[in-house]
Amino acid sequence: MGRGDLRDTEWARLQPHLPKNIGRGGRWKCHRRVINGILFRIRTGIPWRDLPTRFGKWQTLYSRHRTWSADGTWERILRAVQAVADAAGRVDWSMVSVDSSIRRAHQHAAGARSQPPRVAGKRTRPVQHRRDEALGRSKGGPTTKIHLAGEGRCRPLSLLITPGQWGGAPQMIPVLDRIRIPRLGGGHPRTRPDHVGGDRAYSSRRNRRYLRRRQIKHTIPESKNQQANRRRRGSAGGRPTGFDCHRYARRNEVERTFLALKGFRAVATRYEKRPYVFHGTVTLAAIRLWLR
Repeated sequence: MGRGDLRDTEWARLQPHLPKNIGRGGRWKCHRRVINGILFRIRTGIPWRDLPTRFGKWQTLYSRHRTWSADGTWERILRAVQAVADAAGRVDWSMVSVDSSIRRAHQHAAGARSQPPRVAGKRTRPVQHRRDEALGRSKGGPTTKIHLAGEGRCRPLSLLITPGQWGGAPQMIPVLDRIRIPRLGGGHPRTRPDHVGGDRAYSSRRNRRYLRRRQIKHTIPESKNQQANRRRRGSAGGRPTGFDCHRYARRNEVERTFLALKGFRAVATRYEKRPYVFHGTVTLAAIRLWLR
């Protein structure tokens, strides 16, 4: 077993959720070796062609990662792993924090074909396909932003990929709507945390109405211009928003979640041309965090 490979205990938790071989001869070969190879590439950020030969052909690893990113297999595995952790009581729902982080895109990430991609063997588009390729332009070059909702134990519950110049506040609701952890005993998946935290960039009437409508308690500081606008309107401005400084201190948990994801160099810098492949890369890194 090489450095960074899945341990036996981690493989035992992951194996039941992987696609099964169907038919004579089987379609997939040696899931463990291939996934270890993909994890090696995500952790080091090296080109696919430079992968060590002990993982097999690099074309096999790249093809499987691209296919599972396109058809949503990585997302289904992540939800299955989260469901097992939730059933064991290892998910901290008491505080879920939302934040975003800009990732620099490598020069090789630009220049994708204008023709929309398709899932291999099907006539459908990839699950996380975006027409804008999730690439934003800034003074420093192309960028991509990762929007994340993390639980109290510094692990991602849901994530979203957008261009780098997109703001975080409009993406808060889509990120929270992506939280769907199935229940092993049956019933509706859990989608609502006990408490949501965010910095002042997420302070908006739309976000607060959404949280109140879903009966989710929240700790989001109000920006100074919003406070001045409320005071200027007098009684029509409404009451001041509540703020718990002790609970707000737990917002560092989502920052630590981003630090854990940045430990994977292929997440810290985007190398993929297609956003759905990069989304699969970040999702697999999140799976690795849940297996630890």
